[in-house]
Amino acid sequence: MPDRPAPNSYNRDVYHGGDLAHAKGLYGQGPDGWLDLSTGINPVPYPIPDCPEKVWHRLPESDLEDALLSAARRYYSLHDEADLVALPGTQAALQLLPLLRPMSRVDILGPTYAEHGTCWRRGGHHVTERGTLDQIGRDTDVAVIVNPNNPDGRLVPIPALQAVAKTQAEKGGWTIIDEAFMDVMPENSLAGVPPLPGTVILKSIGKFFGLAGLRLGFAMGDPALIRTIREHLGPWAVSGIAAFAGKTALSDTPWITATRQQLAESRTRLATLLDNQWMTPVGGTDLFTLVETHHAATIFDALCTRHILIRPFPERPQFLRFGLPGSERDWRRLETALEEILPRL
Repeated sequence: MPDRPAPNSYNRDVYHGGDLAHAKGLYGQGPDGWLDLSTGINPVPYPIPDCPEKVWHRLPESDLEDALLSAARRYYSLHDEADLVALPGTQAALQLLPLLRPMSRVDILGPTYAEHGTCWRRGGHHVTERGTLDQIGRDTDVAVIVNPNNPDGRLVPIPALQAVAKTQAEKGGWTIIDEAFMDVMPENSLAGVPPLPGTVILKSIGKFFGLAGLRLGFAMGDPALIRTIREHLGPWAVSGIAAFAGKTALSDTPWITATRQQLAESRTRLATLLDNQWMTPVGGTDLFTLVETHHAATIFDALCTRHILIRPFPERPQFLRFGLPGSERDWRRLETALEEILPRL
């Protein structure tokens, strides 16, 4: 096993949860394997449906893509005037959108998912992080809002989003709304309102459905901008396997309803567990909980030595984000670890 690293050894230019390979390199494999709580991915994922053999052997056919888009339109209650396109994960849209504009002034409501700023800067744009919605400047060309926000769960109401989108539309700007975690609170989605020019909503199958490895997402909103995205993606951007599994999952209303209830109960359980260990939650959604503590680096390191991975934030070292345990064994493992660690602080 390698020497134990310093608590700040996880610092990187852009850090994401779920990097077990990096954690194993620093802390070893562990006799019981790793418990990965570093993402906001549902730990009880949608059961993978049996896929017809022909889907594996043929290029994705138009009727399968049409079925996927129809299922997505119904599931997201998308407004009739809006268009949508399937993506090989929403990361594809994050990387593509900055290439579709000349050099622009981009305001991002933050702190938030770092890839938004990274992708726009990489595209040569001038990026400013804004702490509040009213700080998004009237002279900006692109407004980016993650809603609900990652990592703190901050929620921007629909009327406030519409006001920003209207201002941007009037001057030919864009509004990008990342709703990757909106599945647990669909009543707050912008998808159901008439789309304004330059407004795009991003959706992910990976979080709520627990199918991050499927690499499937959607962009929806302004038909003209969606058409441009579709043209740049080209044919067969989404595999037939992803289209089939996505269509099945999005259409399974009983599973969706039961999972929303289960995740809400798990969030309450996690908040109670953390609060009992003197780590009061300061934000989150039904898929993750954020805590703030002066002992964040020590807690992160101590959990890693027990092969439990949570999400640190090198740029905000007082924050820790906990994903949901899946099985009862995982819940007990986390609780036992915290009971061993926290009394010593």
